[in-house]
Amino acid sequence: MPYIGSEDTVRDLRRVLSNPNVQSDQLRYRNTILKVIRAMSQGVDVSGLFSEMVKACATVDIVQKKLVYVFLCSYATLNPELSLLVINTLRKDCQDPNPMVRSLALRNMTNLRLPSLVEYVEQPLTAGLRDRAACVRRVAVLGWAKLHNLQTNSEIDAAVVNELYSLLRDPDPVVMVNCLRALEEILREEGGVAINKPITHHLLNRLKECDIWGQCEVLRILQRYRPQSEDELFNILSLLDVSLISPHPPVMAATLSLFLSLCSGLPAVGLAALERVRGPLLAACGNTSREMQFTALCHIQLLLRSLPGLMGEHYKRFFCGYAEPAYIKQRKIEVLVELVNDDNVAILLDELRGYCTDVNISTAHAAISAIGRIGRSYSDKCLEILTELLGLKQEHITSAVVQTMRDLVWVCPQCSRTVCSAVEGCEAEIQDSQGRHALLWLLGVYGEQVSSVPYTLEVFIDGVRSEASVGVKMELLTATVRLFLCRPAETQDMLGRLLHYCIEEETNMCVSDQALLYYRLLHCGIEETRKVLQCRRSDPSLGVLIGRPAEPINQWSYIFNTLEPLRPGAIETESATIGGSPEHMTFDPKPNNDLSDTLSYSFGKTVRSVTDTALQCTDSSSDALTASVSAPLSLSLSPALSPEEFEDLWLQQQALHVEQGPEKIKAEENYVYMEEHVQCPTIFRCSPQSLQAAMQLVNIQTLAFTPPHTLPWRVYLYTNTQNKHSADTCHGTLILGELLYTGEEIQKKSKDEENVGVEARQDKREEEREEDTAEGRSEKERVKKNTAEKGIKVTLKQQPRDEKALKGFLSVLTTVLHALSSE
Repeated sequence: MPYIGSEDTVRDLRRVLSNPNVQSDQLRYRNTILKVIRAMSQGVDVSGLFSEMVKACATVDIVQKKLVYVFLCSYATLNPELSLLVINTLRKDCQDPNPMVRSLALRNMTNLRLPSLVEYVEQPLTAGLRDRAACVRRVAVLGWAKLHNLQTNSEIDAAVVNELYSLLRDPDPVVMVNCLRALEEILREEGGVAINKPITHHLLNRLKECDIWGQCEVLRILQRYRPQSEDELFNILSLLDVSLISPHPPVMAATLSLFLSLCSGLPAVGLAALERVRGPLLAACGNTSREMQFTALCHIQLLLRSLPGLMGEHYKRFFCGYAEPAYIKQRKIEVLVELVNDDNVAILLDELRGYCTDVNISTAHAAISAIGRIGRSYSDKCLEILTELLGLKQEHITSAVVQTMRDLVWVCPQCSRTVCSAVEGCEAEIQDSQGRHALLWLLGVYGEQVSSVPYTLEVFIDGVRSEASVGVKMELLTATVRLFLCRPAETQDMLGRLLHYCIEEETNMCVSDQALLYYRLLHCGIEETRKVLQCRRSDPSLGVLIGRPAEPINQWSYIFNTLEPLRPGAIETESATIGGSPEHMTFDPKPNNDLSDTLSYSFGKTVRSVTDTALQCTDSSSDALTASVSAPLSLSLSPALSPEEFEDLWLQQQALHVEQGPEKIKAEENYVYMEEHVQCPTIFRCSPQSLQAAMQLVNIQTLAFTPPHTLPWRVYLYTNTQNKHSADTCHGTLILGELLYTGEEIQKKSKDEENVGVEARQDKREEEREEDTAEGRSEKERVKKNTAEKGIKVTLKQQPRDEKALKGFLSVLTTVLHALSSE
């Protein structure tokens, strides 16, 4: 909106511009035009001076021309008829001997953006493409793109397009890059500029001549080209190698994006390229520009998805500075979590402990959540820090710690005792709804482990009328009913008061409906209620390991060097806190169903369609499966075992096995020791997360395992079985297990390949076959020998003794291993 009094200002300026004395004085005339531009920039409507400014453009003063052209381009759309008066002056300037005047005239001729003037602009632009001055050619090339944008429905003459293609070999690099941009705009409907082998190599050879943004544009367009041979591919990669370590982050990012696009079928080359850009990325993280730092951190998170150890040695570069903004601190904290290992965990936890008391609440919450994620692998150290933070008795810290502990217990049930003892008595410091929600979930699920739970819940129930959060009320209902199932005498009265209020007085329909559901459920009996509410307490399939398995580069390469990684939530990280109860998390049940089907189908397919050799190898598994079907068997994760308890039981039974020997162990009524071999040698390549998720689907808990591709490969696991022997009796046992794969045949094979030729190995195999025939060894015995050498050794220890349950468990475990090995 124009300023008040603008009419007087315009009247005064018009009078001065029309004064012959002012026009004769070049300096005064220029200053008056400058006042017009200043008034225009301040919001004054000076469009009424258009005719006076048209007259002012007829001058040899370049500064005055620039000022007048700024005015004319701003108000040309409001005065299309008067704008025709400018064309003659602009066309005349296009023939001026000064190249600066020619380029200025061409630029402003296209900036008028009037469809009625297109016919007057085409001829000067065509002449500008052949101008001897590079600055004029630069403007003329972009002018054709502006002209096409002005009339998108009309087609640019093919001769002009050919002229633009020929200018790709212009000696001026800016003209070359401008041609690429113009052709991209003009040929957008046809897929953009056509990139062939000669153009590609020409652009790559001249890449060093371009400026930063010119190099980025060339590299972006070259992503559409696909080399015709492997030799050509590596020639292109050699030309790009220098740009891959460029000190300019935009050039480095564009080069790496092109690298990953060209090497989509060569993952080893892609990983080597990620190693090469480590230095430039670390340098970008120390850039003085906060925006550049944030962008570099986001892209480092992408790279860590495929190369988790890329920045492991440089973790201190991601420590937060005191004066850094919160968004950079939080990104650095996310990166630090991905870099944790046995060597630096103590240093990183100590650093994160300091961030937990940051003045910025969101940064403090991010640090506490990071400690919780690290706790999935280093629970004792992290729980010690979280317990110390509860001692600070600060509201936001206590709330975040309780939520983090709730999430940690959900994936690491062995931490429940420590968490329950830590959160006892901290309800007074928690004021926000999310913190109270998390506390109530812990008290409801693990109420039998906390002595003061009834008194704590009674305080919540007494204040339920003043509670504003619907989620807290619903969680309070669930927690009270759960506690009633394990401690009925202490909870009966308060449960009755809570149900009466929620049914009779509560106005929120969700709360009242849930109270009615529990009321009717209790009428059906305690056992029915227990079946509904005493659900699983944890879901370790979410992973006790920090970080994530290495992903293929092509899963994220398409968003590298774009704005997508900067978007909140674009990079998959596990949330700091869950808004509701963990078992109420929104999830798609299809993966579980599909994997269950896969397990069943894979095992059935193995039994039915593999060769006779595989059938003979799986005889014991088939027998176990038949036994398990005949007797109803269920596996359970409760009661949970901590790693220390598992180790004590395993070593205790191991000592018993050594002292008494296998024969006496078999006769022992209260203990079973079993060793079997399962033929699936590729299982050791499976990622820990996939293995753990598959085991969790059948309620088998994995406690420890070696990294994939590491030999010897070990996994320790356990489960609790409930085997129903009759309609009234149900027998429970604890099974401890170890999976061992030594990889001896792989080492033996590689050793043979080094020392023995191909012909010698063939002779050796023929001699072995002759010896087997001479000795009368059956095919089945040979298969069993190969299975014992090549398979996974499964060691199981059960107490108390129940052979049917043990065979059923072995069949389930075999099914899981076969399914994972086939995938």
